[in-house]
Amino acid sequence: MTTTLETATIDTPAGGFWLAARDGALVAAEFAERIPHRLSRLEARFGPLELRDAADPAGAASALRRFLAGEVAALDSVPLDAGGTPFQRDVWAALREIPPGTTATYADLAARVGRPAAVRAVGGANGANPVALFVPCHRVVGKDGLRGYAGGLSRKAWLLAHEGTATRS
Repeated sequence: MTTTLETATIDTPAGGFWLAARDGALVAAEFAERIPHRLSRLEARFGPLELRDAADPAGAASALRRFLAGEVAALDSVPLDAGGTPFQRDVWAALREIPPGTTATYADLAARVGRPAAVRAVGGANGANPVALFVPCHRVVGKDGLRGYAGGLSRKAWLLAHEGTATRS
């Protein structure tokens, strides 16, 4: 059986951003150059895919446009179906609790999910986030400044600055 995903690509100051939704919930959000990687993950999760262009999959495109216009909490209301393991889902839920304009360290995030010694595992779950921006993995930094982001550190810095976060690299 084929799974249908509604998709859209939105131009942002940080580059094209791809959105994919299934049954009214966002299942993927990535910078455009990472689409092949994300599609392979989605095929592993759902099986064969049919991609259909849509104006506003799961309301994510309009929420992203509001975010880009300065309404930095606009992404919080989009329904998500990120999949993942129970641990990943716990980490992703904790990420959504980091308010715009603030950051947390990997150690902070590990403590938030009740696993203070699991800093590396938290980093792995953070990096496996399939719905970037909507689950704000860019708000996690190293104890000594910006570290790691699949979209690139310059995008991470831009996103944090857009949200009003003062950072050091």
